[in-house]
Amino acid sequence: MTDTFATGVSPRTATRSHHPQQLSQLLRNLSLNAGPKITLRDLAAAMEDRSFGAFLVVFALPNLIPLPPGATFILGLPLIFIAWQMFASRRTGIWLPKRMGDYAFDNTTFFVFVNRISPWLQRAETLIKPRAWFLGSRFAERLVGLLALILAVVIFLPIPFGNWLPAFALAVIGFAHTERDGLGLAAGALIGILSLAVAGTVIFAAGAVLAFLF
Repeated sequence: MTDTFATGVSPRTATRSHHPQQLSQLLRNLSLNAGPKITLRDLAAAMEDRSFGAFLVVFALPNLIPLPPGATFILGLPLIFIAWQMFASRRTGIWLPKRMGDYAFDNTTFFVFVNRISPWLQRAETLIKPRAWFLGSRFAERLVGLLALILAVVIFLPIPFGNWLPAFALAVIGFAHTERDGLGLAAGALIGILSLAVAGTVIFAAGAVLAFLF
């Protein structure tokens, strides 16, 4: 395995536990055991076969806050990159290009960040927890990846009021994926399908208005 790969997860690792460590504790342990710098590759390796979901959460959450015009182009591209791998890759964990994987940040800053979001994560973990996990095959994972990819494309497109709900759906899907929560994943998928219907309605309405005007 060359150093251009973030992590290579074997099928044995992917299925070794039905009750994985919670995300809040995993992030805290990563900070406590790492050196002065933490790279995105370190984060992906710590997440192992849950890295798809974790990175979906990381890049979906910023889309839930008011952003300047054009910001969705920047934040949507990483989501497309992650969701495409989830759908098309044979890997059970995310692959990062060398330049992206080498991106590093101070562990001190990361530790402060983890401490700040831990209370929120722990509250979410009381709702989203390991149960009814049904992604036991790569085919099932690809189906979820396909939905995630469609949602990521919708987030990327400049659709008025059409980005928040798909981003929320991806955040729920990603978090449920990291916690191995089948019910949470199903809820995220339903929200995602609803968001696609809303986005389609917005596009149809905008097209009708333009047709009327011109």
